[in-house]
Amino acid sequence: MALSESQIPPDAQHYLVCGTEDCEKNCQYYCNDCHQSMCQQCRDKHQKNIETKNHEIVPYKKRNRPLPVEKCKIHPKKHIDLFCEECQIPICSKCTGTKEHRGHKVTDLEMVFAEKCSLFHEEIAKIRGYFEPTSENLKKEIAGDVIEIQKILEGIRTSMKTEADSLKKLVDTVTTDKIEQVNKKEQSLLKALSGQNQEIDDYINYLNDLIKTFHGYLSPSNIKQLTFSLQSKNLIIRPIPETSKPVPPVFTAGKYSKEDVAKLLGKITVPNTKSQNRKIKPMEIASTQLKPTGKQRKQDREKSDVNQTLSLSSSVTKVREYTVPDVGSAFHISLGKSGRHWVSNRFGGLVQTDLQGNQLQKIQTSGGCGYHTVTQDGDLIYTDSDNKVINRITPDNTITEFIKTEDWTPCSIHSSHVNGDILVGMINDREGKVTRYNKTGTNIQNIQRDNGGKTLYFYPRYITVNINGDVCVSDWIKNAVVVVDKSGQHRFSYTGQGSWINPHGICTDVLGHILVCDYNSKAVHLLDQDGQFVSLLLTSQQGLENPCSVCVDDENNLWVGQHLIEKLTVYKYLQ
Repeated sequence: MALSESQIPPDAQHYLVCGTEDCEKNCQYYCNDCHQSMCQQCRDKHQKNIETKNHEIVPYKKRNRPLPVEKCKIHPKKHIDLFCEECQIPICSKCTGTKEHRGHKVTDLEMVFAEKCSLFHEEIAKIRGYFEPTSENLKKEIAGDVIEIQKILEGIRTSMKTEADSLKKLVDTVTTDKIEQVNKKEQSLLKALSGQNQEIDDYINYLNDLIKTFHGYLSPSNIKQLTFSLQSKNLIIRPIPETSKPVPPVFTAGKYSKEDVAKLLGKITVPNTKSQNRKIKPMEIASTQLKPTGKQRKQDREKSDVNQTLSLSSSVTKVREYTVPDVGSAFHISLGKSGRHWVSNRFGGLVQTDLQGNQLQKIQTSGGCGYHTVTQDGDLIYTDSDNKVINRITPDNTITEFIKTEDWTPCSIHSSHVNGDILVGMINDREGKVTRYNKTGTNIQNIQRDNGGKTLYFYPRYITVNINGDVCVSDWIKNAVVVVDKSGQHRFSYTGQGSWINPHGICTDVLGHILVCDYNSKAVHLLDQDGQFVSLLLTSQQGLENPCSVCVDDENNLWVGQHLIEKLTVYKYLQ
């Protein structure tokens, strides 16, 4: 079921169907005179119709918004169609003669509304191109801080538990030692008491023996015993042995408090450092993506006019072919100005030629695949993977170090001809990322993970930018074309049609198509802007053997380079 126009996002056109009766094709255009949305076929009919051929038909996103039809409350027979500049309110034509508005400057209401709509679109573009992605980046940064804070505090908790365990072990050791002292003291005291007890036992035995003796004296059985008892002197009983009460030890409890224990376990302190505000990318930097110059607006209008007349051709035609000397394999192509372009092989040979295939200059680099590009100013910039830098070659052939990539190895690069931004694919030991620099070399964005925290890239071998700002990357380890929007949000990944792909060179055209070389199927795949497969644009039937580089020139011709072939082939595929 089609959505109503009021439900459509202002920058969406693929959800709205044609406004012509009984036509259900997707709306692409809009007639500002009729205020009607239409598909390409209905637009062609509209322009051929004698009554409507002079109507203004524009892409749907650039349409004039229809005004609400409403009668004037003061003059019910008149429609409100003017705007009083002094009173700043909509009025009808008859209101201009009233006392309230007589002599005031009035403007066509539709024109005023169209200008406001244009401003609103600019503000929406600012929000979506700067404020919204910047806010999302701040959210990511905050989420990262949350994880970091949790890690730090978990570390503190672990340290505190370790400290407490150490203290417990120390307490257990000291307690064991003191208990051992008590045990020894107990053994000493019990031994002394045992000695005293034995001494008393011996004395009692002595008394019992003495009693028996005295009993024998009392009842002599013969004269001999009687004589012995009569001769016995007074017997002296030994005194009772002296014994002493033991003096037991006394335990004195230690004096400590919770604070004393807390001191032993360390303390938690917050550094007396002022919290730093998060860095927000200045609007001036982001403006290269948001606010086109007058020249760019003119170019956009011209491109838009061309886009409206271009479409895919029913067949692909070879336009020309020429040899590139001293290359061997055309692994990457960078189109320059004045018909000059750069072609490289994988081993560092980088050659500049003209349209006739004449070599203009040659330099030796560290090599790679999609490792060079031509900037808006016509300078060649290329990655140096050995030294982890990006070099610039100016038109006077001066080579200078432009950007240092620190711990990351640069492997692919692309300069946007829309705003001059430079996109660089990089790798380290574990993963890849894409970094955006402005034309002066300032890092303004890093694209590395999706919203789920998963790695977007493993090896971004080739890179380009689509007309809507999408960053398109050929990742040969992931066997996928990975596409994110200009804010870095993952849109889709293309992994082939029917079988896996080994993606190499990648480019886009004025219609938003994505063209990518597949080393597996030995073909050039054509995708639409949303990653849907359209066709195998070039295959072995057109002479393709090992396609590895593609680009589209200003005349919408497709250039193709191949592995182990020193020729570049140019095709016409749009009409």
